[in-house]
Amino acid sequence: MNYTVRSAVANIWTAPASPRKADQPMLGKTVRVREWLEEMTYDQRLCLCTENIIQSQVLFGGEVTVVSEEEEWASVVVPGQPSGKNERGYPGWMRKCQLSKMDETDKQGYVYVTKPAAFLYKNDREKEMEVSFLTSLPLHSESDGFYKVETPLGDRLLKKTDAQSVRERQGTAADIIQTGKAFIGLPYLWGGMSGFGFDCSGFMYSIFKANGYIIPRDAGDQAKAGSRIEIDEMEPGDLLFFAYEEGKGAIHHVGLAIGGGRMLHSPKTGKSIEIITLKGTVYEKELCTARRYYIK
Repeated sequence: MNYTVRSAVANIWTAPASPRKADQPMLGKTVRVREWLEEMTYDQRLCLCTENIIQSQVLFGGEVTVVSEEEEWASVVVPGQPSGKNERGYPGWMRKCQLSKMDETDKQGYVYVTKPAAFLYKNDREKEMEVSFLTSLPLHSESDGFYKVETPLGDRLLKKTDAQSVRERQGTAADIIQTGKAFIGLPYLWGGMSGFGFDCSGFMYSIFKANGYIIPRDAGDQAKAGSRIEIDEMEPGDLLFFAYEEGKGAIHHVGLAIGGGRMLHSPKTGKSIEIITLKGTVYEKELCTARRYYIK
């Protein structure tokens, strides 16, 4: 059965036993994502990866399919996040309290959040919830500088300055790069899929989705899809992939070529989204393949 996410950002956990004491702000019906991120130490952030605690995230209003239930937990797949782990979508576990049954409504279109984060307002224009970039919600109507949108909590408002109608065209390489540059300085988050924090492949997935392209969720899958591009023929907008053993081992990272031998990427725990020049770095040695997803 399909459900929709009612929390601002919902973590997709590896297993019901995965959350730690430090993760309590992300387990309730109303999550406290900024508190969670601000109070985690470097070691606690690193353990999200090294101890395989979370797999991915789903945004407010996002669709998930519940496969099975176990007490307060639901085993889910995320149809909108293609994955080699499950042909139905990205798999993992979610708290049941963060899900609502999906209602079928007549939709006039969608709007999505274009800022790294923006507030959702009640109909009396009182702030209610901070939601992430790329949160996509059905459009009800427009008036006085606001979009009225349908949400799992009922009708709510988004400022027009924080959102726009879902684009029908697919963006250019320049559009994708411009979207990504808005997040320079945002700290890396393992499993992150929101404007509160991205991992390397989640960042690429999100900026491509904002421009009308659905690509796989993880770097390993991203490197197998799209169109293969020779390294010496790569252009701005191409995805660059990096592997252990100086490019001969398993893929562990992805970034976006932006021209001039430079790359935009979300590096690793403890660092933030940045632009670097590849020459003379470990990335130059580990670069193993490039893929193109955008339409020239």
